[in-house]
Amino acid sequence: MKLLDRYTIKQFTKNFLLVFGSLVSIYLLVDFFEKIDNFVEAHKPIGLAIRYFIFKIPLIYDQLIPVCIMLAGILTLGLMNHNKELQALKAGGISLTRIVKPLIGIAMFFTLISIGAAQWLLPLTNAETNRIWYKEVKQKISSGIVRNGIVYYRGIEGIYSFTRPDPTTYLFTSFRYASWDDDYRPRLLIAAETANWENGNWLLTDGQLRRKIDKNADIELFQSKTIKLPDSPKNFFVPTYQIEELSLWQLLTNSIHDWKEDKRENWVDLNRRLSYIFLGIPLLLIGIPVVLLVNQNWGRDLTMAVPISCGLAFVAWGIWSANQAMTNAAYLNPVLASWLIHFIVASIGIFLIRLQDR
Repeated sequence: MKLLDRYTIKQFTKNFLLVFGSLVSIYLLVDFFEKIDNFVEAHKPIGLAIRYFIFKIPLIYDQLIPVCIMLAGILTLGLMNHNKELQALKAGGISLTRIVKPLIGIAMFFTLISIGAAQWLLPLTNAETNRIWYKEVKQKISSGIVRNGIVYYRGIEGIYSFTRPDPTTYLFTSFRYASWDDDYRPRLLIAAETANWENGNWLLTDGQLRRKIDKNADIELFQSKTIKLPDSPKNFFVPTYQIEELSLWQLLTNSIHDWKEDKRENWVDLNRRLSYIFLGIPLLLIGIPVVLLVNQNWGRDLTMAVPISCGLAFVAWGIWSANQAMTNAAYLNPVLASWLIHFIVASIGIFLIRLQDR
């Protein structure tokens, strides 16, 4: 059996490297033609562009690991079936369940590599690619920082702080603004429950405004107030990509802090990243019986098994993505949304594999 395991693992590894190399080449080629113009327009040297694409390979591995595992398993089993090796093993009394065990083991090994990369390698490479792309090429310099979910931004005359539930809209909550005079004494202090940017003005609700008049201070309580401030939301560039630069351990640490603050952003992202990395295992389990069922029903091996399996993977990924969107909208529990599809797909795959052994 050790000979069979070594042979199966060797074939899987060869196919995995073949699939990964092919997909990475296509990915980098497309990405190169999409972005090289940006490097040229920014008058950046070709060496910087090469550095950017090289440092992006770990992120590509992280994004492609599920489909690479599935396709490597399908190719391995499909070629064994095509060469009559699978039939010979079954004739020798070896069950399909036993044959696929080393495939699951080596797939878990590559998944653990992805976990290690997400912990130690991706934070470094993502930080470098983001620095090159956003700062060197796009000239987008962050004008704000995020601490515990609160954005702090230094404006023209004062400092803003707020939370932003939806980065695509101009609605802000827990809005604060403070400005000082030349003697560093408070000139204008604003605290509002919400702030909305409308027609070039700020619409504030449920808050308090403190304005310095000569040596006195005028305090105004309001339910709704329109005011003009020196800055607009388009100036509040805070890099949303920075969460990609966090390691899994940092996400876990932030998640524990979030529980104390009754927040869930980091917990959602932690489950999202881990569940995506492990998505390759259930896809492999569903892809293995697909190869055999296609051969039994249509007499084909890989010509139909690969597109059918890719279609099933796309459906599983679509459901997973929809669940993530519902989680972001607080309709689903992050754990349920991230891992339910794994349980369903893996259960179907295991059932079909066992069915082949009867």
